[in-house]
Order: sequence, then structure tokens, then C-alpha cells
Amino acid sequence: MPAVATRRRHRGAVCAAALLLSTAVLSGSGAAQPSRGGSPVGDVSTVLRWKPCTGEAQRGFECATTTVPLDHTRPRWRTVDLAVIRHRATAPRGPARSLFFNPGGPGGAGTVGLPELYEKFPAPLRERFDIISWDPRGVGQSTPVRCFGTAEEATAWHSRVPAFPVGEEQRKAFTAAYADLGRRCERHDPELLRHISTADVARDLDRLRRAAGEEHLRYWGISYGTLLGATYANLFPSRVDRLVLDGNVDPRAWMNGGSAEEPELSTFLRLESDRGSAETLRQFLDLCGGAPAGRCAFSAGRPAATRAKFTELMRRLRARPVGSWTYAKAVSEVRGGLYTVHPGWTQTAEALQTLWEGRAPQEPPAPPGAPAYPGFEQSLGVLCAESPHPGDPGRYAVLDTLSTARSGDLGHWWAWANEPCAAWPATAAARHAGPWDRPTAHPVLVVNPTYDPATPYGGGRAMARELANTRLLTLKGYGHTALDNPSSCVSRHAVRYFLGGALPPVGATCEQDAPPFAPGPPADGPPRLSR
Repeated sequence: MPAVATRRRHRGAVCAAALLLSTAVLSGSGAAQPSRGGSPVGDVSTVLRWKPCTGEAQRGFECATTTVPLDHTRPRWRTVDLAVIRHRATAPRGPARSLFFNPGGPGGAGTVGLPELYEKFPAPLRERFDIISWDPRGVGQSTPVRCFGTAEEATAWHSRVPAFPVGEEQRKAFTAAYADLGRRCERHDPELLRHISTADVARDLDRLRRAAGEEHLRYWGISYGTLLGATYANLFPSRVDRLVLDGNVDPRAWMNGGSAEEPELSTFLRLESDRGSAETLRQFLDLCGGAPAGRCAFSAGRPAATRAKFTELMRRLRARPVGSWTYAKAVSEVRGGLYTVHPGWTQTAEALQTLWEGRAPQEPPAPPGAPAYPGFEQSLGVLCAESPHPGDPGRYAVLDTLSTARSGDLGHWWAWANEPCAAWPATAAARHAGPWDRPTAHPVLVVNPTYDPATPYGGGRAMARELANTRLLTLKGYGHTALDNPSSCVSRHAVRYFLGGALPPVGATCEQDAPPFAPGPPADGPPRLSR
């Protein structure tokens, strides 16, 4: 979930506040440069004027920049810019309609995520719909949360902070580092920090819907994008046409049930993301152990032996790192590698085997050109300002003990991922904490893998239960979201739903197209960001 995690070999270190994936923010060249926004002379008009994107990764896409109020209750006050991207329908039958997409996070940039995931949308949807995404306020090429003057300064700061602390000395340094980050962010743009909630983004989405000429919303949201979709459905229930929510965040858990009391558990532990990761890791190791080494490099020949091999490798890394690969880095990279089965699981097995042999896995080369602004604080901006969290930094050591007791090694990452919120300087001015059951104009389709390492299957069941009018489609499979772990069965149901409103039968299930470590795994394209 939120974030914005990167997969191993796909990008650099994992952001300590990444949720579901989350996509680390890149400053793509296809949109306008970030802006703080100014004061409008009248009511804000959200208009989309499309032109070809200029970024190499955005070839074939069109980009636009539009304006929305910073505070939707004060539309004549300050504005912010939104960077928007679309791919035109490839074979429309008459005027093309629009389908909006959010790639997750929080902090996921649509100007990056849509080009990366576009080919994974079912072909009939690409033929019939203009697929549109955007960088939410505070993110990427929209008016961004930026707490450092340059990309180099931000990268240098982040390189000194581990994915999670190990031992008392690191705990103190970790807590102090994120307290420093909070002070930096407060100095840069305190107004913006209070106006980047999920509800703010949902109101932006409604303006984008109108700007695209649509009376009702068609939307596919993955990971944190499911929370955005649920929020939209309850703020604007009469404007819902088709919503697919894929890899689900339990909205009540995210908002701590709307309670004003400080929670005992952090956001990700309430969502049980640690348990989802642990269950998926168990499947990874068992399936790897049941495969020959030619298909899973880390296989020890049997599931139990492979699990024991992983435990021993983690013990070794705690005692002594292998090059730059500390215990924390290895745990973080394994967690992120579980998100996408192909090629993530094969690459993760190769990295583990390389570490087992006492060698550091090869790091991906730095992308050419000037470094992009990493944007790790942008996911925190949403998460920490609207989702309740323990305010005492000392509480997170207790949560670390709880999470590792129930979830093993990966529990460390999830326990500490919310600690930066303890020193975050802002509270959202307008958040939606419920209700979640307002009747929508049309039913919502909820999809969730059974072994999702960030948004566990229980989140899908909770979303289907909490919204007023839903149908749950279960993907019996692995990885974070069905869109990123393809199933022809899920695609067929999604196409029928978007084109004609047909829902799957009650209790419907689907299988993934290619199981992990199966003979002849599917070829995958160039490495991509995870959400």
C-alpha cells in the first residue's frame, strides 16, 4: 500500500512509508514543471487542453495541466496545478468515453503509472476508452510536496535512513531523522500539507470527470486507489457509473473507524499488511521449494527446507551484511519483490540465492540524465495527515515486537513504516472518515488476490461489506492487485462490467494466467515501478 515502494531492480531504496505499493514519484518530462500555484481572479475553471507528451516513456500519450482550488470550500483562494495524462481509445465505436485510473500510493504519479501499466488493461477497454490518469495534488508534476531544495539533497538525506531500524542506536537515529523531515516539510509549504487528503483528491477527480465531458465516473483504482474510489463513491454516489476497486484498503481501518481517540495500532498494522506480506512470503517459499532450482534459484528442494534456508539467511544478514545489503535492506527488497509475480518472484529468488552465496546482488544502473526528485515525503503527506497513528515515537518499538511476533521478518518493515507520522507537522483540513455505505447509482466491482502482500484478501472482503452496493470477485492468486498480476478471467469480468454493467456471479473466483515458478514463465517487459 501507500507508495511508495519500489521493487528490487526496478528502482532504488524502498520508501519507509510506502504502502501498497505504492509507486515512488518520478518527475517525468511529459508534464509541466511543478508549481506552488497562485491566487485566481475568479472561480477556478478546470479545463483540459491536450498536447503530445514529451517524455520518452510517455510516447503515444497526451498530457495536460489544469488548475483546481487548494481548498474546495474556498475556490477563490489559492490554486494548485494537476498534471494529467491520457491514452486515446485505439478503436472507438463512435465518440470515445473516458475511464479514469489511479495507480495507488498514496503518492503514486499517474503520469508514470499509466504508461507503465497501460498494456495490462484488457484490450477491449483500451480500444473503447480514453484511459486517463493524473498526478494527485502534492505528487510528482502536480503542485508537489517537496521538503528539500533539490533532488540531490533529498536523495542524500534518504540514503542515510535505513528501511527500518535494527537496535536501539538505529531506533534513536531513525526517529530523529523523521522528526527532522517533519520540520523541513513544515517550513516549505504548510498550507499544502493540510490540503492533500484523499477527500481533496476525490473532489479533484470529480472536476476532472466534468472536464472530460462525462456525466458519471468510470474508474479503475488499484491499491490506495481503492480508498480514493471508495471516498469518491461516498462523496458523489449519484455520479458513480462503473468503479473497479482492485487490491483493497479497508477504509474503516485506514480511518480507525472514525474515532477521535489515538489508536493503539498504526495504519498498516490495522490493515494487517504485515500479515498479508507474511502469508505471501510463505507461499513464495513453499512454491519455490516445490520447484527445481532452474525455475526458482533459491529452492532447497522442499518447501520446509526452503523456509529454513530463508530463516538462516536472515540470521546471517543480521549478524553481518553482504556489501551494502544489510538485514533491513534485504527484508525491504523481499517485501517489494512479492508485489508482481512475473518477473518479481524470479528476481527475488535470484537475489536471495546470490546473498546465500555471500555475494551482493547487482544494483540497477542509475537512469540517464539528471536525477529525478525522489518524492518519498509525498506519500507521508497523505498518510500521516489523515490516517490516525500513535503519536509517541516510543510506541513503534512495541509495535515492532507485536508485528514480528505475528508476521516474522517482514513485520519489521510494516511496524516502522508509520513511525514518521509521529512527527508529521500537519493534520488534514478536510478528510472523509465515513460513512462508507451511501447507495451508489450503480454497483461497485471489488477485486482482490487471495495472497496480496500489501492489501490482504481481508481488505477486499471488508471493502465489499462496507460499501453499500458491491460484488466481490476473488482472484485465487498471488501479488499486489489483479491488474499487475494478470488473469484473463478477471479481465473478461472487468470488460463485461465496464461495457455493459454485468457483474460476476455471487461468489465468483478466477485463477491467474501464469502461476509462480511454473514451466516456461511468461516473458515480461522492462522492469517497472511497483505501486
